[in-house]
Amino acid sequence: MYCFSIALASPFWYFLNMKDLVSRFKALGETNRFRICMMLLEKPLCVCELLSVLEIAGGTLSNHLKILKNAGLIDQRKDGKWVEYFIADEKAMAFLRSASSFAVNDSRIEADRTVILSSTRESCTSGSCSTKAG
Repeated sequence: MYCFSIALASPFWYFLNMKDLVSRFKALGETNRFRICMMLLEKPLCVCELLSVLEIAGGTLSNHLKILKNAGLIDQRKDGKWVEYFIADEKAMAFLRSASSFAVNDSRIEADRTVILSSTRESCTSGSCSTKAG
């Protein structure tokens, strides 16, 4: 109860209807989708960067990205030969920052963050970045 009341004090919650709020919570209810969002809080990422950290199949990643996009948490844009994923808007950013505050000191999220912050797009060689995955 205490954590929930703290989260509700954030002004962005007042702009989400119940359906959108539940959709966002459901989207974050899977470990890899939560990890994707935490990485995207750091910087926009392409498919091969996400694949290299998550070590999951491309089709699985595509499904996760679709769910996150349908929930209004992320969006995509073409950046040269790459399809780049990023946090959709300020409401999504505020929602995810609030969620991340409950995952403080998580070793997996910290490891993901370290890899992502040291990665460069030029190191992508898989070719999966030049196709739309979500």
